[in-house]
Amino acid sequence: QELTFLSKQEILLAYKRFSELLPKEERENACSARVPKSQILTLPELRANPFQHRICRVFSTLDDGDDSMSFEDFLDMLSAFSDSATSDVKSHYAFRIFDFDDDGTLDRKDLEKLVNCLTGQGEESRLSNAEMEQLIQNILEESDIDKDGTINLSEFQHVVSRSPDFASSFKIVL
Repeated sequence: QELTFLSKQEILLAYKRFSELLPKEERENACSARVPKSQILTLPELRANPFQHRICRVFSTLDDGDDSMSFEDFLDMLSAFSDSATSDVKSHYAFRIFDFDDDGTLDRKDLEKLVNCLTGQGEESRLSNAEMEQLIQNILEESDIDKDGTINLSEFQHVVSRSPDFASSFKIVL
């Protein structure tokens, strides 16, 4: 409880939900088990999230790319998305989720992937190349304070701090 933004009741509920994602024979050892990404993605809160795969990647502590989660990883995810998490914590994780190539900056390719996730991949919702270029240019003009062509974490947090709705839109409810 000391290490999260969750109450004792929320942690107990999280443990129950995590355990239910495991096969019956593994539930007794849920604290040492890992839930596969395919099971994490069955959670209603993630099922329709356009960033579901990035969320699993960011919160999984395994570096081998399988994106499974331990109970601790699962708690970290729920804590970061909770109403009680600070705006700094939420924006830190949002930045990591949007940083598709994990290089510590949001460049044009990251921003294009971000926009495509938000608008959908269908032909009718896809932006034209000109629209995409204009939107990315607008984002960079608004956010790229040092004018290096990318958005770093502090620039991202600065923009987020001016968006009061950001924290409330970045959550997963237990």
